Amino acid sequence: MKKLLFAMMLIPALVFNSCDILKEIDIPVDGPVTLTETDIVAGLKEALNVGTNNAVGFLGKTDGFLKNPLFKIPFPEDVKNVETKLRDLGMDQLVDNFITSMNRGAEQAVSKAAPIFLDAITSMTFEDAKNILKGEDNAATEYFRGKTSGALFNLFKPIIQTALDNVNATKYWTDITTVYNRIPLVTPVETDLAKYVTDKAMGALFTKIADEEKKIRTDPVARVSDILKKVFNPNAIIQ
Repeated sequence: MKKLLFAMMLIPALVFNSCDILKEIDIPVDGPVTLTETDIVAGLKEALNVGTNNAVGFLGKTDGFLKNPLFKIPFPEDVKNVETKLRDLGMDQLVDNFITSMNRGAEQAVSKAAPIFLDAITSMTFEDAKNILKGEDNAATEYFRGKTSGALFNLFKPIIQTALDNVNATKYWTDITTVYNRIPLVTPVETDLAKYVTDKAMGALFTKIADEEKKIRTDPVARVSDILKKVFNPNAIIQ
């Protein structure tokens, strides 16, 4: 009788200890989650909204580009020798101001990007959402790239142009590239400074969105709402 009582007391302890062990080694104890069409669309829209807002907030602030080594826009690579020459002549401040103006323009432009992404999110179909969910870690980013690149470029370039004009960066850039392009046998460089900065700003934005997307797909902590937790559950099954 004593042995039977001991065994009955031991069973609950084993059960609870087993649950603790499962948690420690991250073995999922939840069963499969069935996703409806509504779940998938809502989850992907939420993921895109969170990812783009994080990316825009990160880059579209003062020093979002300038003080970030990964995204800082450098002196145009095509005429890097011009920067070297100017610095050799003691014109560091002029070069630094020029680089600052490019990055400030990018920061101002990116801060205005959210409505364009919102339009792309609103127009998403079930097929779009399903393909993104089942796609690679950057599938949502590539969806955005296809849907928003033209509108973003048209939005960004005038903002960047204005920022560059305000510090005479455009005039300076036009002068140096015009002179450089007259040198025999050189490959002509891009004389449209606003286009150069716009391309860099858009590239940085899509890179950051891809980072945010990957976090949501792979890191449970980044799934900040119930619908994200449901849709990106590794046990989820599409109905």
